[in-house]
Amino acid sequence: MARLITMDERNELTTDHVRLVAQALERTERTVWRWLSQARADGSREPVARQRFTITPEIRHLLALWAGNASAVHRELCQRAKADPTLPAPSLATLHRALRRDLTAGDRAGLARGERARRARDVFVQRPAQHRNAAWEGDHKCVPVRVWVEDELVQPWVTWFIDCATKFVVGVAVTPHAPSRDAVLAALRMAVDRTGSFGPAGGLPGLIRVDRGKEFLCNTVASALGAFAVPVIDLPAYSPHLKGTIEALNGAAEEMLFVSLPRYTRQQPLTGGRTADPEEPALTFEAFVELLLQWVTWWNTEHKPRKLAGHTPLEAWRADPTPLYDVSAEQLARFGLEDDGRTRVITTQGVQWRNRHYIGPWMVGRGGTRVVVRHLPHHDASIEVFGLDGEHLGAAVLAEAASEEQVRAVRNARKAGARRLRADLKAAAKLRRSRFKAVTSAVAPERLGTLTAAEAEAELRAQPASGRRETNPGYIPPPPVPEGWARPVQPQDAPSKPGTPQEEA
Repeated sequence: MARLITMDERNELTTDHVRLVAQALERTERTVWRWLSQARADGSREPVARQRFTITPEIRHLLALWAGNASAVHRELCQRAKADPTLPAPSLATLHRALRRDLTAGDRAGLARGERARRARDVFVQRPAQHRNAAWEGDHKCVPVRVWVEDELVQPWVTWFIDCATKFVVGVAVTPHAPSRDAVLAALRMAVDRTGSFGPAGGLPGLIRVDRGKEFLCNTVASALGAFAVPVIDLPAYSPHLKGTIEALNGAAEEMLFVSLPRYTRQQPLTGGRTADPEEPALTFEAFVELLLQWVTWWNTEHKPRKLAGHTPLEAWRADPTPLYDVSAEQLARFGLEDDGRTRVITTQGVQWRNRHYIGPWMVGRGGTRVVVRHLPHHDASIEVFGLDGEHLGAAVLAEAASEEQVRAVRNARKAGARRLRADLKAAAKLRRSRFKAVTSAVAPERLGTLTAAEAEAELRAQPASGRRETNPGYIPPPPVPEGWARPVQPQDAPSKPGTPQEEA
């Protein structure tokens, strides 16, 4: 516009100039002439903005209230226009155009379905390519498959670590329940040890990224990695995009393995939510672990991720010339072990720890030796024994471990007690539940289930009254006060003192 106005002031402006500008701006000649007329009138050198409906913060609030439903927002605006004619409502088409023009796709998705939907429309910067062992990422994955564990169907959990540069899965640990720090330490021990089943990959990483899991951030894991100067980076919660390598591994495992296993919990449902084969036989825990480890081996040695340009993770690992930092067997024996700081003595019954005795063949002839006991978290079947100078003497096992039949009997008794308690709690919940009559207008709710007076009395007699002490059958009331005893004078019966207002009156 500044160019056209200058040419107009110099009497150099022609229709061809206006037509050329209109074609370049994809506007009509009439629109450009209107801009020129407005500029001549008020001296403005900017294009005249067309008056149109825009999205205000109030409309954003309504859009969030109605979960992104533009038709519901339009009905709300129409109702307000009827109540107040000074607030005209736009047409539904105008509202849709304004939403597409003034709100981004991420804003519309977030107002309709929340933060996760909004984040799916964001653009993220990828970290630069690094060398092997520069960074690992770790995570827990609840497997959507039910497997048999001691006559019970459970969903196992997988704890694993992956090298970000080569996409090599360096360590895996599986638990039939929610994992704790022992699963993290077991997976880390496998990842650090290059002589294990996933060798030759492994060693010490430069850093490990996790997502605020308390098992990854506990003192045991921090001290085990801190002894080798390996920092644990605590990422913000609910930020999977900050550890995309391990999240991609979680998704690939479900799409490539878990979906094909029996008792997959996310199968396509039939009418009523039932699965096609509800009696499908489930895998045992051992069979599931074997299949998972086979898949991890296939991933490391045969699968070719897109980011590796036609190479397998193992090939990418071997082609990287970056030097590795290995951990010796002596240091690995102490990795992840907890110590209570006390010293113990080897006796004829072995080493006592937590009121239990542990023995090992290497203890023969070492009676009276002062030692230090270290153990893996939650693992009480065996311990590791060290000398006061830090030398690893050997492992020891529980001397009086119960037989498998005894353990099974105790576990069944505990389950029976839990079932009884669950049944009692369900029965109590039914007693507390109140049902009301369905209404078709805004009226007070009417309680259903008429209770007779006899039923109420019977239920009150069956349960002790709350907030009231039970009568003691052995209670003996005190005898009456003898006549000759002095009795306390009540305030209203006390004589008035001389000079009081009552006496003067």
